[in-house]
Amino acid sequence: MRGKLAVAVSALLLTAGAPGIARAAEPNPHLDQAIAWAPCAEPELQGLECGTFTTPMDWRTPADGRAVTIAVSRLKPEGGPARGSVLTNPGGPGGAGRGLPGLFAGRAKLVGSMEVIGIDVRGTGASGNTTCGGFDFLTITDVRDRRRANTKLIYDAAELQATACQVRSGEFGKLVNTEQTVRDLDLLRHLLGREKINWIGYSGGSWMGAYYATYFPERVDRFVLDSNVDFTSTWQDIFDNFGFGFERRFRTDFLPWVARYDGLYHLGTTAEQVRQAYETTRAKLAAAPLPVPGGGGVVDATLLDLVLVQSQYSKQMFPQAADFLAALAQATAADARTAPAAAATAVAQYPDAANGTLYAVLCNDTRFRHNRTTLALEAERLGRQYPLFGYYQVAAPCASWDRPALNLRKPTGRGVPPVLMVQSVRDPATPLEGAQRAHRNFAGSRLLTVTDEGDHGVYAFGNACVDDVVEAFIVDGVVPPTESTCPGVPLPDPTAPTAAQVAPTPLGWPL
Repeated sequence: MRGKLAVAVSALLLTAGAPGIARAAEPNPHLDQAIAWAPCAEPELQGLECGTFTTPMDWRTPADGRAVTIAVSRLKPEGGPARGSVLTNPGGPGGAGRGLPGLFAGRAKLVGSMEVIGIDVRGTGASGNTTCGGFDFLTITDVRDRRRANTKLIYDAAELQATACQVRSGEFGKLVNTEQTVRDLDLLRHLLGREKINWIGYSGGSWMGAYYATYFPERVDRFVLDSNVDFTSTWQDIFDNFGFGFERRFRTDFLPWVARYDGLYHLGTTAEQVRQAYETTRAKLAAAPLPVPGGGGVVDATLLDLVLVQSQYSKQMFPQAADFLAALAQATAADARTAPAAAATAVAQYPDAANGTLYAVLCNDTRFRHNRTTLALEAERLGRQYPLFGYYQVAAPCASWDRPALNLRKPTGRGVPPVLMVQSVRDPATPLEGAQRAHRNFAGSRLLTVTDEGDHGVYAFGNACVDDVVEAFIVDGVVPPTESTCPGVPLPDPTAPTAAQVAPTPLGWPL
């Protein structure tokens, strides 16, 4: 269909059927636009085409003149015109996604016939941004210090985080949520000229994909959800599992791996010895942080925790994290007053727009049931069980959030074609147990479990079995059994001649 009839029909489809979004076919000036694709200017997006489109700031009033720019990228198929479009998302919530299609450049079967679309969703990247004014309460103090004055500082800072994000992001911050974002995605589908869309979403992108399928089941073609949150639950329940997930990965994979290479790292020959080396180093950093050479700040206990937590996402980051811990252990043992230069390069940087979008989505989407008192009790309970990350409460600002009226439609899978869920058994950020609950509660879903594996993000990261199953599904339409497995990939050998340090995976933090 083309012309005025097509626009009218699309307007009905884009505005009908969602709680909280107007059902009336209100005129939508954004339907009749075209994306002007051109080679991306940014060096990190080399090989991709970039473009933008505008979407209503508030889908409840699409014709009120307020608009948001959404930046997108495209990896064109190698074999001629695309026979389908694959939208992608790296997670977060709030991860900028225009660079993600580059991950698939070597996936010949996928890019042989499909165009792969990267998206900086509303709030982040090169799209209209949210901000918290650069404030990040997670690094304000040592969360293991549960003295009254320090716990007051933690929750005062969490409350300030909520205030900073909401004041600095203004009215737009209230409109950065999953319901508005899936409307943006469906407008993008329309602008790409597709009746149905495909999806590859990692981590928080599994939530987004499941909700798009819930709001637009008739627009779903083949959806792949990799490293799944329990998208049938709430963000609070998801983030409460962080301590458990990271502790399991840390103790089962990372610590024994470091001990295996004691000749390289000198942190201990057993997992427990390595853990004690971490605890000893952490305690010394809590008492006396080490300055980074050249005025680059300090390395304290919190920074050590967050570097180790980030490294649990991918086995390829284990050598970098072990080097970091070993260097700090040596520096603190020698009572050095400066941290090794390697410490400065091991710290990941997170743009404020991603942080602002993270909190907007977490706190706007689903209700939060804790207050300061119950948060403190929960931190102490989880921290005692899972000391690496159990004390950290990423979602704590939601306890002080002025949440807008929003009731998301619950994902059930009813009326949705089969979706493929991919999950490693020791995923630190999105534990297997949550993915299994989502699988049980989302009708028709297929769960591909990757055994003896803990990486967060599996498809297109070097597991041939997973790659074959995913591409047979998304390209050829081969729907796997309700439950199936693939073996994981062995942990790296840091002593091998070809061993190399690699950058973190392009998946959003913290999911």
